[in-house]
Amino acid sequence: MSYPYLPKKELGEVPLAGEGATFRSLTEAVARVTENPAPRGWWIAFLSAASFLGVMTIAIGYLFWTGIGVWGNNAPVYWAWDITNFVWWIGIGHAGTLISAVLFLFRQKWRTSINRFAEAMTIFAVICALVFPGIHVGRTWYAYYMLPLPSEMQMWPNFKSPLIWDVFAVSTYATVSTLFWYVGLIPDLATLRDRARNPLRKKIYGALALGWRGANRHWQNYERAYLILAALSTPLVLSVHSVVSFDFATSVLPGWHATIFPPYFVAGAVFSGFAMVMTLMLITRAVYGMRSIVTMKHLELMNKIMLVTGSLVGYAYGMEFFIAWYGGNDYELFCFKNRAFGPYAWAYWTMISCNVISPQLFWFKKLRTSIPVMFVVSITINIGMWFERFVIIVTSLHRDFLPSSWGYFRPTLVDIFTYCGTLGLFFTAFLLFLRWVPMIAIAEVKGVLPESDPHYHPEEAHADHHHAEPVAAEAEE
Repeated sequence: MSYPYLPKKELGEVPLAGEGATFRSLTEAVARVTENPAPRGWWIAFLSAASFLGVMTIAIGYLFWTGIGVWGNNAPVYWAWDITNFVWWIGIGHAGTLISAVLFLFRQKWRTSINRFAEAMTIFAVICALVFPGIHVGRTWYAYYMLPLPSEMQMWPNFKSPLIWDVFAVSTYATVSTLFWYVGLIPDLATLRDRARNPLRKKIYGALALGWRGANRHWQNYERAYLILAALSTPLVLSVHSVVSFDFATSVLPGWHATIFPPYFVAGAVFSGFAMVMTLMLITRAVYGMRSIVTMKHLELMNKIMLVTGSLVGYAYGMEFFIAWYGGNDYELFCFKNRAFGPYAWAYWTMISCNVISPQLFWFKKLRTSIPVMFVVSITINIGMWFERFVIIVTSLHRDFLPSSWGYFRPTLVDIFTYCGTLGLFFTAFLLFLRWVPMIAIAEVKGVLPESDPHYHPEEAHADHHHAEPVAAEAEE
């Protein structure tokens, strides 16, 4: 993807690729991952993830056979891990749309090396999220009532229900994100088609590339479609998780009935999404030798975004207490005191430690550019964001208006296996993506390499441009 509206001199000012990276070395580094046989480590990871996926299948089958009583849900905690995991997975998928669409519209060139990771992760996270609405309704054979299908029985969805809003928001998000991801893949699929030696492989990639030949008309249509889908995707960053937050905000339950929820949930979603992208990217970049494409500059910019969104989330935590105090509602104030000092205080302070304190390390450049620090912090953030959803849902429910109905939620093995199974589903899909699809947007990264500058002179370069091997990592790593 070219950026003709940016001054070309910026290409030399912003180190968006390792020294000596060329069109050829970039294509070789990315395409070889899909062309060479999968290494033993990939098979070990894939079989482990597939095993967890099998566990989820068994757990859901047992749930359908027995009923949702096998979960730890009880009165008054009617929602627990099912909705916690649903909101958590939807949040993780937000970074993909932000990196791909929003940063593209703002002409941020550094997105090109990481957008393919994020887009794929978005799709897989949404698939994992959609598991839970389908199984938590109890009578799953009536789940089709959530869809506006023509019905002779006149059994239409209740369009006033926030759960139906979820169906429309998430399905729209999944559709547009998938189209955006696939359109961006077309030039790279054509590259794999042209490099393929196996006839079957050439036919498959050729069909997926939709006849791409790199003609001027093809590029014009491609960039127009990409821009339109980016414009459609951008409002989804704000709308999807806002709609998810309405599941809670439209209720009258203390702890949920808050107008701060939509922006609060969106900031948390971007926060957790970037953390998951960081975790996966650090592993993949080290294993497949992509350090010259995903540079320290990319990682540092992502850490800055996590610092900003983490601070916004911490501000929202404080504002919740202020609103509860300033509103003068005794029930609301009790709810937040109960979160911090009640039976689930351990979950609340885990959330605060992971989401508010750990990102503050990124104020320091030495820590912000340390691979081990950013890896640990990214995992810590995802743990903390899961606890945030757990705290919002369970601590607001377990002590309601009637002390006689208070209870304490404990997950069962079926809860745990179902959640671990969705992790297996996610990583199974992600590993297949790494194996068969270019993990880096080759065509887009080429647009920010020095070779794309019309004033570029190969004889002035210090690296050997005929070398096909990926260049070495930066010295600071």
